[in-house]
Amino acid sequence: MRALVALLSAAVLFVTSACSGDDGGGAHAYGVQSAAVGESLAVLGWNMSLSNLRFDGDYVLFDIDASPTKADAPHANPSDIRFGLYGALAHPLEANAIGGCRDVTNLAVQPAAAPTPDRLSGTVCIGPMRDQSQVRGAYVYSPKDRMAGTTVSYGAAYPVGLPQTNENDAGLSISTTSVDAFHADGAQIDVGALGDPAAFNGKGYMLLGLEITGLAARYRDESATRGGPMMVLVAPTMPAPGLSHACDIYGASLLVLPDASLDAVSVRASLCTQGEMEAAALYASVSLVGTHAGLWTTDD
Repeated sequence: MRALVALLSAAVLFVTSACSGDDGGGAHAYGVQSAAVGESLAVLGWNMSLSNLRFDGDYVLFDIDASPTKADAPHANPSDIRFGLYGALAHPLEANAIGGCRDVTNLAVQPAAAPTPDRLSGTVCIGPMRDQSQVRGAYVYSPKDRMAGTTVSYGAAYPVGLPQTNENDAGLSISTTSVDAFHADGAQIDVGALGDPAAFNGKGYMLLGLEITGLAARYRDESATRGGPMMVLVAPTMPAPGLSHACDIYGASLLVLPDASLDAVSVRASLCTQGEMEAAALYASVSLVGTHAGLWTTDD
């Protein structure tokens, strides 16, 4: 009997230890490193902590503090680090770590900054958004961090947008929901201008409405095998502030990181191409690229 009790106790201890290891292992369903809000992650060459996730007005705010994982080792440029909101959101929202609080003038915050190349700290602002009930955390990635051999690109020309994409290319399908092109002064281009050779001279931008769909189970498996999720990138682009405030809000990249509880990937997003008008509207591209990411979630 004593031997049986000892054996059962050892088995219970083993199961408990295994479960504890799973909870603290930091592996998320889509191949990202994960932690609770308030904890630190090693991601993009940085030791990065995210804390004090809160809502103020129409914005989601949180504080970050980061330093390189190893001295003199490669790490993402602070200006390339981008954060987004995690959860079952109706529309994804992201912002650059540096400059994301540019529109927040009525809140007392210390915007995130990088006083030196080996330090990033301050508050990140993401918004505006009114439905904050679905926010379960925040993620980080860099559009410049691209896994070799994972890129699939498509042309996206005004006024049609993307052609029909094949889900087998990257485990996701992308379709166009809207296409609008503008001159740098904000004047919208009419479809009838396609016959005018001068209509696409100078600088301008194009706003692409995209719908990204796929099977969650397949995307989870492929992301775990790959070591990270996919991001959607559009080109050409310009650093903020760009040609339009809308481009600063929408950005030129999006991490496809659905809430792990969902059975399907279904993301509707808007992205902006900008630069020379001909390149931004007639020769734009949309790419799916694998990348590394970190995720912090709330305790509940």
